[in-house]
Amino acid sequence: MKIAVAARGQELSFECDADEKILHAGLRSGLALPYECGTGTCGTCKARLVDGDVHSEWPEAPGGAGLTRETGEFLMCQCVARGDASIEVGRAVPRMGPDACRPAGLGAVIRATSRLTHDVVSLDVELERPVRFEAGQFMLMTVPGITGARAYSMVNFAPAAVRLAFVIKKKPEGILSEWLFSADATGTAIGLFGPLGAATFDPEAGKHVCCIAGGSGIAGMMSILSRAVAERYFDDHAGHVFFGVRTARDVFYLDELAAFEAAAGGGLEVTIALSDEELDESLAARYPRLHFARGFVHRVAGDRMKGRYDNVRAFAAGPPVMVNAALKMLLVEGRLRPDDIRYDKFN
Repeated sequence: MKIAVAARGQELSFECDADEKILHAGLRSGLALPYECGTGTCGTCKARLVDGDVHSEWPEAPGGAGLTRETGEFLMCQCVARGDASIEVGRAVPRMGPDACRPAGLGAVIRATSRLTHDVVSLDVELERPVRFEAGQFMLMTVPGITGARAYSMVNFAPAAVRLAFVIKKKPEGILSEWLFSADATGTAIGLFGPLGAATFDPEAGKHVCCIAGGSGIAGMMSILSRAVAERYFDDHAGHVFFGVRTARDVFYLDELAAFEAAAGGGLEVTIALSDEELDESLAARYPRLHFARGFVHRVAGDRMKGRYDNVRAFAAGPPVMVNAALKMLLVEGRLRPDDIRYDKFN
């Protein structure tokens, strides 16, 4: 099937397979169609149907709340075409460069699961083929028998990865996370689509790094740190990482963060922010390289970053409320330009 796209004076087209999401087909074809979450929660991938027929596989998607359906608006991440179609999007659609990590679908198998905290689990996933991705990107994951895709950031980084690591937090009434915590997922075949996301780390940018993460939002930051440390980026640039959790019971990856800080040779500073309790001094004694603070992570970051925003690129990831607060702080207090702030909201 052919999908014709009108985008701010551009006339583009791409081929779409039967039952393939329109967004996925366009991205797979090398067109940078607009999106943010890819799961139907944000509404960024809104388009208007000009001609043809599309079917939504999740009509109740939260991201569709603002659609004007009478004019043919729909979410590309949730809709499949029922034949050739013409659509219109409200922004320019650039073509991906020859070196871009172009998204595609691939199969994978969960090889191991590990409980990190009482409500956080890590997955070790083996891929059917190597995949390239940028540090900080995510994949859409589908599991047989569970409707819809979920977005999870890669924890690891490798130029051509054959295994991926993910962090998944147990959500109230979250069908996929409930399954992971109640069953042995080892050996389960899953589907992935990606890599996706623009909250990526580019060593060529030559900027200091500030990472602000809440809960499982630390996943993409670990990928960024993995690449930066491997390339000795912090020999010449400063790195500041702020990892926020509620209590000491909720924190994880302390060993890994301490190892990153040690390998960075003084160029990286990691701060753990506890919002709901005072610090247990025994925890600080176990991790003398790490810094600990009481308070919401965006406020801890704001206090520690005063006077340090020159030539900084900031990354924020976590729950929407936390990310929104961090973005406001970075824009108002840090006076960072919007193009020097990269973020993911985990709805």
